[in-house]
Amino acid sequence: MRHRKAGRQLRRTSEQKLALLRNLATSLIESGAIETTEAKAKELRPFVEKLITKAKTGTLHARRLAGKHVHKREASDKLFQELGPKFAKRAGGYTRILKTGHRKGDGAEMARIELVEN
Repeated sequence: MRHRKAGRQLRRTSEQKLALLRNLATSLIESGAIETTEAKAKELRPFVEKLITKAKTGTLHARRLAGKHVHKREASDKLFQELGPKFAKRAGGYTRILKTGHRKGDGAEMARIELVEN
């Protein structure tokens, strides 16, 4: 039974899923938009939005908490120096998911997740 088990498993162990989300989040922060499967995009959205909310405060404690998930220094600096101040007035909803159709190889539903422009 899956009672009270929120989120998607994505056919991975919890450690693999966390590593996947960390890498996707870093790529999204660095490039501003990525294309992945719809399920991964829907799992990535709250993960990234929590990181951006931490970046809005800009404190050392928030930087250390975000550093648990964003391992690249350049991505962390961009998160706190660019994205945090950019979304300072916005109360959530920092990302957008756009469906892009089916992948040719296996027919998986693809989606583009991107940061919203102010």
